[in-house]
Parts: sequence; structure tokens; C-alpha cells
Amino acid sequence: MLERYGHGGDLVTAAGLYGIPADRFLDFSSNMNPFGPPDAVRFVMETRWQELDRYPDPAVRGLRSKLAQRHGIGEDQILCGNGAAELIELAVRAAKPTGGVGLAVPGFGEYAEAADKFASGPIIRVPLLEEETFRLSEQRVMEAAQQERPGLWLLGSPNNPTGMTVDRGLVLKLLDTGAFVVIDEAFLDFMPDDEDRTLIREAADRPNLLVIRSMTKFYAIPGIRLGYAVGSTETILAMRSLQTQWSVNSLAQWIGEAVLDDAAYAERTRAWLAEERPRLAEALTSLGCKVFDSVTNYLLVNLPDSLEADAAELQRRMGARGVLIRDASHFEGLNGRFIRVAVKLREQNEQLMAVMTACLGE
Repeated sequence: MLERYGHGGDLVTAAGLYGIPADRFLDFSSNMNPFGPPDAVRFVMETRWQELDRYPDPAVRGLRSKLAQRHGIGEDQILCGNGAAELIELAVRAAKPTGGVGLAVPGFGEYAEAADKFASGPIIRVPLLEEETFRLSEQRVMEAAQQERPGLWLLGSPNNPTGMTVDRGLVLKLLDTGAFVVIDEAFLDFMPDDEDRTLIREAADRPNLLVIRSMTKFYAIPGIRLGYAVGSTETILAMRSLQTQWSVNSLAQWIGEAVLDDAAYAERTRAWLAEERPRLAEALTSLGCKVFDSVTNYLLVNLPDSLEADAAELQRRMGARGVLIRDASHFEGLNGRFIRVAVKLREQNEQLMAVMTACLGE
């Protein structure tokens, strides 16, 4: 199984499964920026490698200062971490929720994993329904909030794998229930109006709201684990007290600072996505697939009814041809008819379509 560790992008497993060198795959199973890391990443690694004989800054002051300036908040309202995964766990541990944890399903599997590990109450699942195009229902969320009263909500905005954001008004209503709300904005950077949509400034002012951002997806640096959380000073202090010392290594800190200065890279990324996402969605639809709306760099796809093979079999067929897709049935709430594909550059998307067309015709 390609997702044996719970994620896409596992090229080592893919190489073992399909007998193809890891660097020969065209990987649509992980949602990275297809432009690759900005040039600033190479510059940092070429010019600062000799500084690796020193400990990292334990307070990550340089990167926190840049992030504070970007978002117009205080440095003490930011915690940098070893990717969003670490910050999700720290958030649950610091919140110490009573009354359970509310989740939308399907959603990112690490929310449930963190709740299972660190929360004492039950997981309260709010289903996202296919007939509602997987949009989060305010009615069902508020019914769960009022009837089961979870002490913590973990929500992706945009949600993974469905690609849709959470309504700001709904978040504010959840905050009014007294629950602690964590909004994972790992993919929000791909939206052209992300600064207008983010809840970062609200999180800095609200004691029961935390926003988590990832820097690995947008800047294509998953090998350098890096993310940050924004919350009230008290919330950030509580999370920091639980964090392992030197969690963010020196390269991650330097690279994080450098990529934030590359405005041209960000503009090029958003211009590419605005053109390629609808084009890829249209091509998939032409094959008989049902493609769900997305605001970010991946698409949730329901396979054609005429296809006897399920998502796992299609993944196997395509993997044997060097193209990786995500079997979305591993997301709770989705069945074996769903796949998720990243949006890549034009030539890569065309390769995906050619291989998928051949595999659907087998």
C-alpha cells in the first residue's frame, strides 16, 4: 500500500512497490508547489553550510520577526515548529480539551491521531457529504457544538482532501461556544487573497483561537520541516513550554526567512494555479470523473461509474507506469471510488492525463 505511513509522497515505498527508481516518478500524490524550492533555498545552503557547527537559535527570533512583520502581529504570538504536524500535537496538548474533540470528516488524518493521543474525551465527527460537494455544514457543526459540546475543534481551511475553506462566520460562532478552535491553514497560501481570508489576526487577539500555517507546501520544501502557529501570548507560551528544544533546525530557520522575501515566486505560483487547476479539472471531467471544487492545489476526484477498478487498483496501474496518485479511500468518510491528485505544471498534467486515460481503458 502506497499510503502505509498515512501520507502521499512516499517515494521510497513507491520504488519498492513498482520497481522504479524514486527519482523517476511523477508524483501527484503529494501537494507540493511544482515550481520546486525558490532560488533562495539554494543560496542559503551554498552560503551558510559552514554555520551548521553552531546550535540553532532556540527562540527562532529571525523568522518570527519576519512573520510578525508580514502579518502585523507580535513576535510573542508566533511559535515556529517542525512542520504543521508538530504544531497540531502541541495545540492539542496545550488545550487539554474536555468534552471531546470536534472534527470534519473527511479531513487530514493527523487531527484524529493527535486527538487519540492527547485528548481525554471522544472524537466528535461532523460528516462532509458528497451531495453537498463536501462543504462544511454550519447546521451540523452547530448541532454538534450545542449537543455534544466538544472542548476543542480541529478544522482544515482549506480542508484536505476536499480543498474547501471554512466560513469565517462559522469559526466565530464556534468561538462563542467557549470551545478552543484550531484552524489549519496549511494550503491557504495558494489562494490569491490569503491575507484577507486568514484568521491570523483574530487568533492573535482571541484566547481560544489558534491558526497553524505550513511553509513546506507553498515553498516546496517538505524535506525541511517548517511551520508556525499564531495565537494569544498565553496560548503560545503554553505550547512553547511543551515543545522539544531546538525543534526548528538552523537550515529551516534560514530558509524560512529567505523564502518570505521572494514575492515574485509567490505571484508566479498563484498565476499558474489560477490557470492550471480549472484546466486539469476539465480534463478529468472529460474522462467521466466527477471533480469537486477546490480553492487550492489539489483536486478530489470520484472515479467514473463505468470503471470496474477502484482507487487502489487505478493507483497500482498508474504507479507501474511511473505516475503516483493518492488513494483517497484512506481518508475517513471516503470510499474506494475516490482519488486525490495534485495540480502540477502543464506538461506534467498532460502526462497524468495520458497515463490515466490508458489505465482507465484497461
